[in-house]
Amino acid sequence: MKSLKGQDILALGFMTFALFVGAGNIIFPPIVGLQAGPHVWAAAIGFLITAVGLPVLTVVALARVGGAMNALSSPIGRVAGGLLAAVCYFSVGPLFATPRTATVSFEVGLAPLTGGGALPLFLYSLVYFCVVLLVSLYPGRLLDTVGRFLAPLKILALAILGAAAFLWPAGGTGESVKAYQAQAFSQGFINGYLTMDTLGALVFGIVIVNAIKARGIESATLITRYAVIAGLIAGVGLALVYISLFQLGSTSHSLVPAATNGAEVLHAYVQHTFGEPGSIFLACLISLACLVTAVGLTCACAEYFSEALHLPYKVLVVALALFSLLVSNLGLTHLIQISVPVLTAIYPPCIVLVVLSFCSRLWHSPSRVVAPVMLVAFLFGVIDGIKAAGFDASWITWLEAKLPLVDQGLAWLIPSVVVGVLATLWDRQQGQPHAVRAS
Repeated sequence: MKSLKGQDILALGFMTFALFVGAGNIIFPPIVGLQAGPHVWAAAIGFLITAVGLPVLTVVALARVGGAMNALSSPIGRVAGGLLAAVCYFSVGPLFATPRTATVSFEVGLAPLTGGGALPLFLYSLVYFCVVLLVSLYPGRLLDTVGRFLAPLKILALAILGAAAFLWPAGGTGESVKAYQAQAFSQGFINGYLTMDTLGALVFGIVIVNAIKARGIESATLITRYAVIAGLIAGVGLALVYISLFQLGSTSHSLVPAATNGAEVLHAYVQHTFGEPGSIFLACLISLACLVTAVGLTCACAEYFSEALHLPYKVLVVALALFSLLVSNLGLTHLIQISVPVLTAIYPPCIVLVVLSFCSRLWHSPSRVVAPVMLVAFLFGVIDGIKAAGFDASWITWLEAKLPLVDQGLAWLIPSVVVGVLATLWDRQQGQPHAVRAS
């Protein structure tokens, strides 16, 4: 029986790590570290739960069912599962995440060197998505192109930045902003959403499994084992990157006390620590990090929709790259404004789906529990999403007064737990579902 060599397993882990570390993973932790001040490590714990723990759990959950999201969502039915998969793939694909990799890498890495504006962004994104297109056309070679070449470069650059954050801190820790003074953990938890890593894991699962199969591995047990190992390697790498970026942000208060995003913090730190070459280094790091993630997202979306719609894979790669190019030119600010409410709404049911997938053997019929809990999580996630969008309505104010954890953006948590307990009791009372007899 064919198996992977140690170096192949390591390359698979590096590839998985590199797929995850994109735009949000690099720009969100520094601003959390800066704004959390002395509460930085409480915020870090919450952030690591949603940005590391949940993605690793998701990779493991998908590996157990062969990598396909449709198999994971089977308890909620084919139609609902298909809708959920489509929303996730579009969100982390051509609508939000993939275009964001181009806009972030431009505005953080290139704009300070070349100047901003519509034309420079268009020219950069054009070249950027041409590279994404060329690499994505050959998904069977991802383990070689990403795992053995691009990922090590990305890891080396992140290691240099992470080591510098601890060896040469820019200064002391400043005061925390009001939100982190009272709710540091929950603020970190919610900010972990914005990395899109759990949604990314739902999408990348099939890419990881296919990369293993491309090496001739056919045993389902081995595929699951290697995918789990890859997820754990990626999780350790992500945790180390985030911890170093929290440290970087928390000690940069003297440089940019009024920074409003992680890009400002990163720029200030590399300029302070490395001088002018720091800008070039940051530009290369951000571009490389975002490029690898964009390739993974494009491959995953093309593979999913190729199977779902029975369209040629390469045609879909071209269409996705072109659509992402067009959306990326809307600009980073508009993309973030649109994506935050949507992500806030769809994250809760996805979290529920992943967590409950490990408990399926506890129930006679998983559908009796998973479906209602996901529905409740989604409904309350929509409430949090409406609030995140800035809409002011009297019924939202009433809910804030009545429901726990609404202020923290976690209105879905307690109702989901309560419905989960009630659904479990109902499942026990109903017993085994009756088989439908053939006429």
